[in-house]
Amino acid sequence: MKFKFSKLNIIIVAGFCAIIGILIAQILWTREAFDLEEKKFSGNVRLALLEVVKSLYEGTNHELPPVNPVRKMANDYFVVNVENDFEPQVLEFYLKKELQKFGIQTNFEYALYNCESDKMVYGDFVQLSDHAPETAHQIEFPKHKSFVYYFAIRFPEQTSYLLGNFKVWIFATAALVLILLIYLYSVIMLLQQKRYGELQRDFINNMTHEFKTPLSSILLASNYLEKKTQNPEHQKLNAYSKIIVDQSLQLNKHIENLLTMAKSEHGGMQICVERIRFTDLLNEVEGNLRLKVPDLVIKRLFDADFELVADPFHFKNVVFNIIDNSIKYCNQSPEISIAVEESASAILLRFGDNGIGVQTKALPHVFDKFFRENTGKRNEVRGFGLGLHYVKRVANLHKWKITALHNKPSGLIIQFEMKKHES
Repeated sequence: MKFKFSKLNIIIVAGFCAIIGILIAQILWTREAFDLEEKKFSGNVRLALLEVVKSLYEGTNHELPPVNPVRKMANDYFVVNVENDFEPQVLEFYLKKELQKFGIQTNFEYALYNCESDKMVYGDFVQLSDHAPETAHQIEFPKHKSFVYYFAIRFPEQTSYLLGNFKVWIFATAALVLILLIYLYSVIMLLQQKRYGELQRDFINNMTHEFKTPLSSILLASNYLEKKTQNPEHQKLNAYSKIIVDQSLQLNKHIENLLTMAKSEHGGMQICVERIRFTDLLNEVEGNLRLKVPDLVIKRLFDADFELVADPFHFKNVVFNIIDNSIKYCNQSPEISIAVEESASAILLRFGDNGIGVQTKALPHVFDKFFRENTGKRNEVRGFGLGLHYVKRVANLHKWKITALHNKPSGLIIQFEMKKHES
């Protein structure tokens, strides 16, 4: 099976590779910087211990050892051969002095070799840092047969001390790891939503297709039945056949709305704009609606020659949906006012009605898909809550700003803001 890379897949892979690359580079830089800091620490310790040896030899008749007396046995463990007897208190004084002189502020512990017992005697745990020590118990220092008079020093908190100088690096690395985890989670959620959207579209397409075939047969049969039963003697049959036709047409309208919405969600809805005369389009919509609502009143508060640039098919559906929605949610004779305001840079097109309106908390959601406010007319009004969502989709395709407002004293206003050069 041939795998098809979409733009989304390419963006996801590229973003993932970029974050992984930055994270790896950050870890390598941090590791290299830590190694350099560790070498710097060891160098400073060597210099400090050499100064300690010099201080111990001052005032004595002995000469300094001809070779470097400092030996590094491990990352945090050093042995110093002094070839001279010395007091523990003097050693500790010089150790603290020289280590602080070279900027080493971490805790340490030391031990001295005792010739009489032939053992390493634990000296003390010396605290130079401000925080509490991680290790305060005595440990056993090993002997070294190649030395006569010597002492050993260990830095039990060396790693944490060095890491304390890398707080910014560690924070940056942790932030990158967090960003990577958030990115992975977002990608997983995005792919799931995409999959759910595809399943939803497939379900709607299959469902509407399965409904269209039997519905077409019902419409043909019911239309034929209605024509054949136009007889005063069959009043009930006439009424029943009319109900079948009306309900079939209503169901067909809902199916068409679902198909249109599924197509637009898939990105297949396209517009072809042209300059249209708004009065002519409104006359056609009003004529269709008056067949259903004879007492419909539409107030035209704009110039009869007003024109705008839009897709004729979709904009006609937009006008129809807005006015039809106003009729549905009206408890009196529907009255629609359509006004146009022009400025130097924009055109405002407003559709206002005298219906029951929308509560303030529900106003931001009137364009949401499947949204229907829980009002007394909800069970009376037929529909799926797709009309105004379709209106917003068309407005977005035209790059218009659409807003829902309260119409005083009652009702709803749907307002379009169109840029002048687009209208």
